Amino acid sequence: MKPLKGSHKLRGRRLSIENQAYFITTATQGRSLFFRDPTAAAVVIDALKWLDQQGRMILDAAVLMPDHLHCVAELKTDGLPQLMHSLKSYTAKQVNAVLKRQGSLWQDQYYEHAIRKDEDLNEVVLYMLHNPVRAGMVEDFHSYPFWYCRWSV
Repeated sequence: MKPLKGSHKLRGRRLSIENQAYFITTATQGRSLFFRDPTAAAVVIDALKWLDQQGRMILDAAVLMPDHLHCVAELKTDGLPQLMHSLKSYTAKQVNAVLKRQGSLWQDQYYEHAIRKDEDLNEVVLYMLHNPVRAGMVEDFHSYPFWYCRWSV
């Protein structure tokens, strides 16, 4: 079987650091456009907010594209693998019910980048939030319906 493009960059074992901010990206299985459906998209955004409200992470920002998710979050009670498992497992069940489908929703892998002290968190968040603009979906990310930021932008 041919490895997935970019999969050589993914690590099997991950070091999770409490209070560390991470830029996280995960894609749908086969890059399917599941999140064109607004109800399915709302499930993912609501699940991220719930994890934040439960104190498992601090959700700084998120943007959900039709076939992938970007978010910046600071870890609290969970390690990154546990957090991602919870998010993917719950949202897969809920989205599959919404879309009346079965099977995998998310790719197994995800990409994470620990935001270093010398990086500007605001720049990372703004870069991520402008993803729908770069994709030609909207002219201003504020017009895109599936984004969240805990700060005024």
